[in-house]
Amino acid sequence: MSDKITIAIDGHSSTGKSTAAKQLAQRLKYIYVDTGAMYRAISYYALSENIYRDNQLHAQELIDSLDKIKVSFQRNEETDRADVYLNGINIEKQIRTLEVSSIVSLVAEVSAVRAKLVAQQQEMGKEKGVVMDGRDIGTVVFPDAELKVFMTAAPEVRAQRRYDELIGRGDEVVYEEVLKNVIERDHIDSTREDSPLTQTADAKLLDTSEMTREQQFEQLVCWAQEAMSC
Repeated sequence: MSDKITIAIDGHSSTGKSTAAKQLAQRLKYIYVDTGAMYRAISYYALSENIYRDNQLHAQELIDSLDKIKVSFQRNEETDRADVYLNGINIEKQIRTLEVSSIVSLVAEVSAVRAKLVAQQQEMGKEKGVVMDGRDIGTVVFPDAELKVFMTAAPEVRAQRRYDELIGRGDEVVYEEVLKNVIERDHIDSTREDSPLTQTADAKLLDTSEMTREQQFEQLVCWAQEAMSC
């Protein structure tokens, strides 16, 4: 294998992007960056500070607060994974709720938020040897990435995966609500004016509807090895 490369994994929610990206980074001994968690952290801030109220995100209030927001990652000794911190406080568990999921696409629509986080993400990956997953990694953050992957799956399959995950955590959720959230997020992510979710012409499509996590991972490893040998 040759020098380290940049791997950009984009796609819809609940396709297994983060799990596969973490595994791939571990296999390659690369840095893994969960960009979705960064947007979730700011969404959690918006909820905590009542910037999202009356079923509406007050975007200008969020923009005015951006200088007060610091998102970082710190290694968890117990799980050997990087947890998300907001202004020095571990919020890894809090950002994985359906409540946060329901507004994260709205937060990600705010151009000032995207500009702040994209700059951080580009700084994290400037030395290459990074696996990053999100919605605009191959289109905006790293348009020159040596390997781009676009992951998708049927909405019903993704909703079931998300539902099982939330139930497994002890959350009280209804499948129909989770499916509605998945479909709404797809629409917002794909139609927003700033950096919409889209598959680039040079991205490899990975439909995980009928794939196990092991099969997804092995396909990514295969593509990564091909890209690194070029």
